[in-house]
Amino acid sequence: MERTNYALFVDLENCGGKSETLQDVIEKVKIRGDILLGKVYGYSESYSNLKELLLSNTFNVVPSIRWGYNQKNNLDIQLVIDALEVAYKNDLIDCFCIVSGDSDYTPLVGKLKSMGKYVLGISRSEVASKVFINACSEFIFLERVTASRSGKKTVRRQSNGGANTTSAEDLNALIVRILGDLDSGDDYLYASELKKTVSRLMPEFDERSFGFASFGKLLLMLAQKYRSIRVVDDNHSLKVYLNETETVSIMPEAALNRNNWKQVFSDALQKFKEEGFDRVNPSIVKGAIQQDYPDFEEKDLGYSRFSDLMRELERDHIVHVEMDESHSMLLKIL
Repeated sequence: MERTNYALFVDLENCGGKSETLQDVIEKVKIRGDILLGKVYGYSESYSNLKELLLSNTFNVVPSIRWGYNQKNNLDIQLVIDALEVAYKNDLIDCFCIVSGDSDYTPLVGKLKSMGKYVLGISRSEVASKVFINACSEFIFLERVTASRSGKKTVRRQSNGGANTTSAEDLNALIVRILGDLDSGDDYLYASELKKTVSRLMPEFDERSFGFASFGKLLLMLAQKYRSIRVVDDNHSLKVYLNETETVSIMPEAALNRNNWKQVFSDALQKFKEEGFDRVNPSIVKGAIQQDYPDFEEKDLGYSRFSDLMRELERDHIVHVEMDESHSMLLKIL
């Protein structure tokens, strides 16, 4: 049975409170299905930059009212109560997304899964508990959610009396992100499914605003103009693929070597810091490097382990290597 209806619960402290980061989370979930209910915990006026985003997505907020030392525990308990209430009372919701890495939520995840619910976890790697990660049906590090936006043009959406202000280039970039995030095992989407996903992310979308009578004709134009997607007619049904040859062509031409790797790593780490991540898991850093340099292997740089590269960066005062409670390495970005 297809799972498409989500309840999204966000621990704002874990999410960092940045509108761009929360927008990335919402986009990630909307690519998977409809958000029927959204709720954020720990809201205060310091998060006023989120007001428009929360209102436009019909989110409810649980404010942060500081009293004593147990405020965080109170909010955690409230999230658990709300999630269970939704699970028992709303049969339309079959998926839950919890934006937090706290191991205290593990029993909640177990209960939701025992009720047949799909649980997606999203959290910063700095605070993500291995117990919580393993308990979820699917887990995504928040750094990877924001990294999917890095270097890509943000879709411009402005209020203009209901008129469409999104350019064809922006729409094409959005479709590329959707196709690049497929997790169903297929490497394509039917045009009808793709249109539903685009409409979830852009409720005002209408192909006629781009001068086309059908979504299929608009896709064909995008494929011909930007060459980042491929449209195939399969028995009168259009399948849309990501054009892998175009994806490879935007990779950096120069390979990593012993002369340039430190600068490349330093630039990647600073991007994470600019996004609000002061500490990251080494696996996140390695994944970010391999996005641009898919052939990267630490052995090619003369190191037997990836952790040895991190120690080298520590000696150059680019990062400080720390160990968390489970003795896993964390990188504090200097």
